Amino acid sequence: MKAVTMSAAGGPEVLVWTDVPDPELGPGDVLIAVAASAVNRADLMQRQGHYDPPPGTSPYLGLEVSGRVIAVGAEVTGWTVGAEVCALLTGGGYAEQVAVPSGQVLPVPSGVDLVEAAALPEVVCTVWSNVFMLAGLRPDETLLVHGGASGIGTMAIQLARNVGARVIVTVGSPDKQRRCHELGADVAVNYREDDFVAAVRSATGGKGADVVLDNMGASYLARNVEALAPNGRLVSIGLQGGRRAELDLGALMAKRAAVLSTTLRGRPPEEKAAIVASVREHVWPLFESGAIHPVVDRVLPMAQAAEAHRILEDGEHVGKVLLAT
Repeated sequence: MKAVTMSAAGGPEVLVWTDVPDPELGPGDVLIAVAASAVNRADLMQRQGHYDPPPGTSPYLGLEVSGRVIAVGAEVTGWTVGAEVCALLTGGGYAEQVAVPSGQVLPVPSGVDLVEAAALPEVVCTVWSNVFMLAGLRPDETLLVHGGASGIGTMAIQLARNVGARVIVTVGSPDKQRRCHELGADVAVNYREDDFVAAVRSATGGKGADVVLDNMGASYLARNVEALAPNGRLVSIGLQGGRRAELDLGALMAKRAAVLSTTLRGRPPEEKAAIVASVREHVWPLFESGAIHPVVDRVLPMAQAAEAHRILEDGEHVGKVLLAT
C-alpha cells in the first residue's frame, strides 16, 4: 500500500507519499480501506519531532479515518466486510489501509458522507470524553472553548448547544467570529483585540465559565483560572502555549474549582473503546437526526499531506482539513 512517511522530523516538506508494507491484521482488529483521514494538531507535533507515537503502534501520521471494512480478525464480532465505518486511531491514518482495534470503530452515521466522516472520530471523542464524561457540562452552564473555529471548537459548540449550555469561544478573526455564531456560539471573542476573561465575566454577569476547554496550556493557565466560575472545571487538552506555568492554588481553592488534564492518543484500547461506545450511544443519533454535522474546511488528496499541514499551521481554516485517498 501507499502511506505518508517522514524522511526526518521537520517542516511539511518531509512528508512523502510512498510505498510501505501492508498493515498486519490482529485477531481483534478491523482492516479498513481508507477513504479519508484528517489532519490534527498532534500530526503537526509528530512531524516536528515533538510527539512520538506510543511504543508498538504505527509510525505513520493520522489519528482518524473513514472507509470500508476489507477484513476482520478472528476474534471480531459485529463488523462485516463492506461496512462503511470511521475509526479512532493511535496512528496510521495517512495511508491506503489501516488496522484498528474493533472497539475503536464506528459506523458512518446515516446522512453523513463517507469522506466527511473522517472528520468525526478524533474531535467527537475528544469533546465528548472531556467536556461531558469528565467535566460533566450540564444544561444552563457556560462552556468556554479556546480555538472555537478549530475542529475541536466547531464540534464543542454544537454539542454544548445541543444540551442547552451557553457557549463562549475565542477566535482570531472577524470571519471566524461569524462562523462560530452560525454554529451556535453565544459569544465569540477575538483574542487579538479583546480580553477573554473580561468577555466571559460580562457575558455571565460576573459568574464565569463553568467549564473551560483549553488547547493552549501554560500561557493561558492563570487567565483560565480567572475565568472560571465557582465549582468550575478547567480541562486542558493541548500545549500550544507551552508546558509549564505557575498555578495560584489559592485562587483555585477559593473557587472550589478543578484543573483536569487529559490526552486521548495514549489511552489503553479498553478506555478508548469505552469512549467510542459512549459516543455511539449519545452523539451518533445527533448526526443522524441532523442536529449536528461535521464541519469540513476542505479536502485534499492524501499525496498533498504537506500542503494540508501548511494550511493547518497558517490557521485560517474553519473546522477540519481532510486527506482523501
